Amino acid sequence: MQSLWRVACVRIPRFPIGAVWRAVQSGVSATGAADAQRLLPVTAPISPSSSSQGPSSAPPSSAPEHWDELPIVLTDATSKRLRAASAAAGRLGVRAGMRPTEARALCADLREFPWDDVAIGAAITHLSAQLIGASPQVTPVDGVPGLWWVGASGFDGVGGEQELARSLLRVAKRWHPRPRVAIAGSCVAARAATWAGASYATTNGDRSLVHVVPPEHDAAYLAPAPLALVPMDEEFRAALHALGLRTVGALAALNAEDVERRWGDIGLRAWRLARADDPRRPVLARVETQPAVEVELAIPATTMEPVLFLVRAALDRLVHDMIAHGRAIAAVAITLTLDDARGALVNAPAHTVTREARAARPLARVLPLFERCRALLDGWTLDAPVSAVRVAIVAVAPLSGEQGDLLSTSWRDLGAADAALERLRAELGTGTIVRAEAQDTHRPEKASVWKELSAEGMSATQETRKNGRRDDNKSIAELPVSVPTKSDSRRPLLMVSEPLPVTPMARRALDPPEAVEVSCDGDVPCAITWRGQRIAVTRALGPERLSGDWWDDGYRRDYWRCESGVGEMVVFLDRADDAWRMQAWAD
Repeated sequence: MQSLWRVACVRIPRFPIGAVWRAVQSGVSATGAADAQRLLPVTAPISPSSSSQGPSSAPPSSAPEHWDELPIVLTDATSKRLRAASAAAGRLGVRAGMRPTEARALCADLREFPWDDVAIGAAITHLSAQLIGASPQVTPVDGVPGLWWVGASGFDGVGGEQELARSLLRVAKRWHPRPRVAIAGSCVAARAATWAGASYATTNGDRSLVHVVPPEHDAAYLAPAPLALVPMDEEFRAALHALGLRTVGALAALNAEDVERRWGDIGLRAWRLARADDPRRPVLARVETQPAVEVELAIPATTMEPVLFLVRAALDRLVHDMIAHGRAIAAVAITLTLDDARGALVNAPAHTVTREARAARPLARVLPLFERCRALLDGWTLDAPVSAVRVAIVAVAPLSGEQGDLLSTSWRDLGAADAALERLRAELGTGTIVRAEAQDTHRPEKASVWKELSAEGMSATQETRKNGRRDDNKSIAELPVSVPTKSDSRRPLLMVSEPLPVTPMARRALDPPEAVEVSCDGDVPCAITWRGQRIAVTRALGPERLSGDWWDDGYRRDYWRCESGVGEMVVFLDRADDAWRMQAWAD
């Protein structure tokens, strides 16, 4: 799975008109040469200004005009209505969907041609071959002639994205003087950027033909865009407008469960696109469908036991298929179809609920994947009986070649560790598996907090175990916070942290620090009275002065590491009230 993937979108305005015009000019139009000659006017090409004011008395220009500056329309042979109009025809009020008689009433010199799928398809193939010279991954968008996806990753060594955009622009300008090229991290954002206006464009001036969305900013870039720039069902778009939602950001802010409950899979796909979650990729080969297993239950189930049985069987099949293709599974989506009588309504989508389970790393074993799915399903509250289950693979990665060594005590099966942690999470509930996370502060008691361990956290922790141990040469500010205990019901029960350093002592921090009495020889501590016990200090190292947080509650402290016969203690003199406090001790 690539961490940074980029795609370019090339859009040529009114491309079908140019394709048909070139075919007619070359005499190879599928409509036939006689038909083409009948449709061509007998007069010389005229300028858009003269066409709006009647025949011109000026001599014709020696340089031929571009086809988009001529009043040209394409007519659908079935509906007998216009399917496309050039820019010159548009300036005269001619629009797609009109009848030819209405268009000719607006422009007497209108040039009318039939829509020619053969000529348009040949032009798409020709331009795709030219775009391959800039990038090896080129895909014309199906059903949208004049739009291409182009792979934009891996060009850092040959000029980067700007050079790629210039190369694509040079090719596209052979067809139109003002094409659009945009580069983003998703196809939906790249396509929207080709229509970018001044409100959310990233470039201006003469470079307005090229737009580049910064990496990992696709969702923010799409937020102010109108809903028309995200592909979706027209009825769904009309429903959003009826609810007062006008921008892509307003759709992305909706809750996924509410969208799926009301509009089903159609709404969920549009919601994901609004959040720049777009699975489309530019490739020359056909994109494979998502591997999935779907099973209907004979009797709707009100508990998760039958669902777990079907999920386990589906994972067995999917893992076996992925191994045969040299792939490991990184994420699994489970979709439950609920039997809540909504299907009896006319045209009502089935009530489905989808959740994703992501492993810490791509896996090719059923057990850890199943435990991950079990933990997901155990916390899933059913609003209605389940009538069908669908398990689909939404992300894969190349199968790892790492092999285990039974004679090596340092080798660990990371998949088994994931499965064990998921079983604990399912048994103990959420928030019970935590790890220490560093905070941006020098104050020791606030330098780290306990946070629930996610899949990414487990991956990072186990990578640390795999790569080696950390050096224990820490400063005062790197001391851990207090260790949760099983007796404290407010604390988690299990902690996953970095490997313990090789040291005979374990540090225990106090939060908040406790007050102590310190006897000093000059400024150096020589004895500490803590919890009613006087402890003689054999060696004191310090002081180490820490201060900060002046904008909040502020602190100024002098820290000392004090060694004694019972272990090491860390105390500090708080300059705010000249009081000594115990920060941590080791035993």
